[in-house]
Order: sequence, then C-alpha cells, then structure tokens
Amino acid sequence: MKYDYLIVGAGSAGSVMANRLSENPNTRVALLEAGPSDDSLFIRMPVGIILMMRSNARNWRFYTVPQRALNNREIYIPRGKTLGGSSAVNAMVYTRGHKWDYDHWASLGNDGWGWDDVLPLFKRSQHQERGESEFHGTGGKLNVADLRYSHPVSNAFVNAAVEAGHPAADDFNNDVQEGVGLFQVTQKDGERCGVARGYLHPALARENLDVFTEALAHRILFDGDRAVGVQANIKGHMRTIEAGEVILCGGAINSPQLLQLSGIGPAGELRKHGIDCVADLPGVGSNLQDHPDALVVHKSLRKDTLNLAPGALLKTGTKGMWDFFYRRQGQLTSNVAEAGGFIKSRPEEQIPDLQLHLTAARLDNHGLNTLFSMGYGYSGHVCILRPKSRGSVRLSSADPAAAPLIDPNFLVEEEDMETMVRGVKAMRDIMKQDALAPWRGDEIFPGRAAKTDDDIRNFLREKCDNIYHPVGTCKMGVDDMAVVSPDGLSVHGLEGLRVVDASIMPTLIGGNTNAPTVMIAEKAADMILGR
Repeated sequence: MKYDYLIVGAGSAGSVMANRLSENPNTRVALLEAGPSDDSLFIRMPVGIILMMRSNARNWRFYTVPQRALNNREIYIPRGKTLGGSSAVNAMVYTRGHKWDYDHWASLGNDGWGWDDVLPLFKRSQHQERGESEFHGTGGKLNVADLRYSHPVSNAFVNAAVEAGHPAADDFNNDVQEGVGLFQVTQKDGERCGVARGYLHPALARENLDVFTEALAHRILFDGDRAVGVQANIKGHMRTIEAGEVILCGGAINSPQLLQLSGIGPAGELRKHGIDCVADLPGVGSNLQDHPDALVVHKSLRKDTLNLAPGALLKTGTKGMWDFFYRRQGQLTSNVAEAGGFIKSRPEEQIPDLQLHLTAARLDNHGLNTLFSMGYGYSGHVCILRPKSRGSVRLSSADPAAAPLIDPNFLVEEEDMETMVRGVKAMRDIMKQDALAPWRGDEIFPGRAAKTDDDIRNFLREKCDNIYHPVGTCKMGVDDMAVVSPDGLSVHGLEGLRVVDASIMPTLIGGNTNAPTVMIAEKAADMILGR
C-alpha cells in the first residue's frame, strides 16, 4: 500500500487534513484511526457526552502519573478514540481563544500565526448559523449553532454572573471575548456536528481516500532522514503502509508517543526503552500544558436539573427521547455545559484569565462518580486559561499499546495555585447571587467549612482536575525545544514528516481547543498544497 499522504489519527486535525488533501483526485491519501467508526447514536445525540466520558471503545481513558501538587492523585484524561477524535466525545463548545494568544505565538518567532493571519481560517472553516460578520464565516464545514435547549439553571447562572459584576456576552469569538452567556456549539439540526461529520464524512466516497479504523500505528519508517511510511496493527494484522509524506494528527498525547516509539525525541529517554535514536529532539513530549479545573457544586432545591438516579432518568427520559427523535429538540440536545464565559480574576488583568462552565448536574470526578450525581444539583467549573506549569508525555515502555506517562504537573507553579484560589472565590461569588436563589441548596464542594484561602488551597489539592485541553508537546518554533517549523509544521531535521494537531501549540490558548485545532489543520493544508 503506497500513498502520497499518510495521516495518522482521524481526530479534529486528521479529519480536516483527509478532506483537504484528497480534494485533488490525483492524490492518494490514507487515514489511520486507532478507534472504531463514529456510528454510535450517543455520538450523534449531544447529551451522549455523559456516556462517551465512560466509553471503553471510543475513549482512550488515559490517567496522569501522580500529581505532586494535588496530593499525588492520578487525574483522568479522557480523549476521543474514534473518527472525529475528541470532537466526537466533547461538549461541543465553540471558542477560539483570545486574539492575544495568537499574537503571542507570532511574537515567539512563529511568523504567520498572529490573529490577523488565523482569523480568515477560523471564518473559512465554519458555517455560522447566525450569519456572516467581521468575525464569522458561512459556508464552512464546521456548523456552529445556538443551543436548542438550555436548563433554566444555566440561564440563571448567566444572570447571576451579571449580578456579580461581569458583563453579559453573546459572542465569545470576537476581539473582546470577556463576558458570560450561553455557549455556541458545533451542532447541526440538534445533533453533534463534530469534525468527522463536517469534514471527513463528505469525503468518504472519494476513491482516492482510504480510511482504516482500529489501526494502531506502531512506528514511523525511515529511509535515512526521510519518513517513508508507517507500520501499523490494523484489526489484528501488522501492515506496512508507504507514503510520500507522513502526517501525525494524534493529538498532544499520541503524537509525541508515536514520535518517541519511532526514535524521535530525547535520546536519553529513548535509550531507557532500547529504542534507537533517529533524531535527538529534546522538545518531543515536553511543554505539556492543560487547563486545571475545579468545581463549586451545589445541591438544587428545584427538580429541573439533571439527575442520574434511575427514577429521575425515567421521568425525564421519555419526553426527552420523544423531543429528540421526532423534533431534534429538548434536553437530549443539551451539551451539558451550556453556560459560561471568560472573566478576570482581578481588575488588573489585561485580558480574561479564567474560563467558566456551568453544568446543570452534580459532578464529581468527571461525572464518573455516578452515586454522587444521583441527586439534583449544579456545578460551576472554573479553570485558569494560561497556566505557568509545564509537564511532559514520556514512554512507559516500547510497547505501542501501552499508555504513556502523562504528567501535566498541575498547579506546581505557585502562581497557578493562587489564580485558582481567586477563581474559586469568583465562582462562589456568582453562586451566591439572587438569580440562583430558587435553586441554591447547600454547597457540597468546597463546602461551608472551606472559608480561608488555605482551606481553598487544601480543597484544590484534593479536588482540582482538568478540563480536557492538552497541548504543546510537539511545539512549533525556532528555539532549541521546538519540534516543528512554523512554516510547514515539518519535524526539525527530518524530511517527509509533519505534525498537525494541538501538540504544535507553543502555548495554551485561552479557551476550548477544538476550533483552534481545526484552524491549525486548515492552515497546514494550505501550506502543504502551496496555497
């Protein structure tokens, strides 16, 4: 099997690349995906995110190594393992980050990645149902829509945030970003419109595109310094696939893992596992960043929030199923994280440094604690947008099927801890406002006993988590720790090998990372095709 382009990973970046590179019928493209197809009802149904969080078939279900700043807890890291990757299992929130983030990338030596450079790509990639504007485009493949349903408590949360002094916002994807409101989502007609549905599915009928599911890449093959293919286990059979170019789109965890398995990374780390070094690149697997997240959770006095108790599910599920299957309306079209926004933890911040999400349910440990969620309640997420802490992704062994060692180093930097403390206090301030009074029961987390900053720090060590935005482990740039070039995302020192996914971000953007990953792939396709 020989192709012009071989794409490893059919997630948010890989789906875009497969579509764009196969537009030319004379170009042969292969796409490898470690997981199965995305033909699950619970992917199409937005509220199915609750089940996708637990899925063994379509979720990598990674865990971190013990986090030394978080009482040595191992943190759950869900990542999509199906066509569409994490865009098939996420909360569908469409945000891009702040314009400052991209101008910062450019200031680090990444010419062509400033806000004015990337905004046209964001616009080209989307179909904004509200219509075209200075910041939004129509006719793109990623459908962006207003929610068809939001729980009453979500709307009350927005009002409470305004009462607390934060501005209201109906668009987080302009050049301001600050404010609180209901999120827009990547949905179409009440169903999830992940990147596979938007980009990959329309291209599947092309004769020059071959898609292999349940295909785990083991290593990249080289002829000298040039990548010439990949060895992969495809549905239990080892196969060699040759290609003129190999493009890794596995994301911030899987892409650095495959590079290291293939002999590309810190030479000392590779030697530990008996792997011959093809290219000594110390930045591979370094620079891991993610958004640390904490929850302020209340019991609800009203019974109009989500409740996972069997009786409550039966009561709401019957109407919900009718609304969804016959009208594509109602609670099953909810993305669960309906309301939120971007605020400043203190007045002197120049741009928002906190992101909020409101979930109309009692949550603990990503909702995996089902017993905890059997009761009416609501949970306010708060995460810091630009953490100072840096971590790594390293091999646990030379076995391609073994999960890597993931160490985000959450809250290791004191500044991150202090910003999180301010974030929890800001969320508590919103939660006490009059707009939420009809719902406000007892505070479960942090709990009424947590009164001082030290109490909140102890709470964070026990409960701080993540909100699923790992980036940075194959960063683009021109310094010694850079892995790929800004002008083509080619791996430094090698030929025929690129990385195109969230791992190339030099720094974490201030928002959800799905839309920026689509933008990165659109830009990479342009660079590869000379557009």
